[in-house]
Amino acid sequence: MALFENRYRTHDLGLLLLRVGIGFMFTVHGYPKLTGGPPVWAEIGGVMKLVGLNFAPVFWGFLAAFAEAIGGQLLAVGLFFRWTCALLLGTMIMATIMHLSKGDDFSGYSHALESAFLFLGLAFTGPGRFSLDQVLFPAPRRLY
Repeated sequence: MALFENRYRTHDLGLLLLRVGIGFMFTVHGYPKLTGGPPVWAEIGGVMKLVGLNFAPVFWGFLAAFAEAIGGQLLAVGLFFRWTCALLLGTMIMATIMHLSKGDDFSGYSHALESAFLFLGLAFTGPGRFSLDQVLFPAPRRLY
């Protein structure tokens, strides 16, 4: 039956929809953090002390806000895709650690953990054909 055949001709369209949807949501979620300025960044970056990094909380907070807001946009258009996934993965790992350290139950940390798995999988999958990475940095053509 054609429905169950392993053709996946719509693979790149599926990646585009996933990238745009998740990218938009992370942009909307991260923009208030990014525009919150140093006081908000310091609060967000203070989470890094949970993994032994007690210095520069404003920098770490800015990096997390940047990863969500700007990284969401880069994810949506598929630009610098694997680097963006790596930044978002790190941010979601720290968010998971923060929720667990506060004693949150599964519903409190599940979104961050699910997002971490999503970004890890996307980093391995790549952005797909409909991405700026594909336009700007095409794979070399095979000669065989």
